[in-house]
Amino acid sequence: METTGIMVCGHGSRDGAAVKELEALARQLAAQFPNQHVSYGFLDHARPSLHEGLDVLREQGVENIIAIPGMLFAGGHVKNDIPTELDRYADTHINISIQLGRELGMDSNLLQVAADRITRAEETSPNNISRGETLLMVVGRGASEASSNENIQIICRQLCDDMGFGAGEVCYAGVASPLVAPGLEHAVTLGYRRIIVFPYLLYTGILVNRIYSTIDQFAENYPDIEFIKAKYLGNHPQVVETFADRIRELAA
Repeated sequence: METTGIMVCGHGSRDGAAVKELEALARQLAAQFPNQHVSYGFLDHARPSLHEGLDVLREQGVENIIAIPGMLFAGGHVKNDIPTELDRYADTHINISIQLGRELGMDSNLLQVAADRITRAEETSPNNISRGETLLMVVGRGASEASSNENIQIICRQLCDDMGFGAGEVCYAGVASPLVAPGLEHAVTLGYRRIIVFPYLLYTGILVNRIYSTIDQFAENYPDIEFIKAKYLGNHPQVVETFADRIRELAA
């Protein structure tokens, strides 16, 4: 009987906190799937590499591996880089079978997580400002593929409709336009008393830190507007459950 294992494939970051968050995800998935070995690895900038993470499973006797992208959307890493690395590994280890699951994508669980992060951020404010007087800015990673950027726009519209904000704006941490600073320059001209900035990103890292730093600068320059920083998605229980769903799709 084949032994099945789970491999979480992360992008990788030079920020140690981001690396630890993916490690924590692997531990949480191991608790959900106690009869399967769980490992993780990164494409770049961090250890273990994907090959090193796969080696851990192979050394534990795993023959059938379910690989899950630790990423939100199907950009170049999910479509090209991860499959290439997995195929290369399978080609050199003929007794290993690897199935690649779906990215998190557009999922109702993640919209609920986003709403929860935004609501919790609102609750940190001592000021009584209605959602009608609030602009929600959703920040995406930014990608060369239009579909990933369009997904952020859809998410922003859905959150605004569901939560009743006065307006919603989208900007990106890189690659796509507008970037965060130009996006906020436009947002402050729209007359809202509060701007909530929510990074629709999976984990912390250089991008999140840069977004928060930019918000702090605008808060200093526009003291009449309240700027609130919402937390990124992170390992919220519903995020972990969405990863578990992607595993079950292949394990069924």
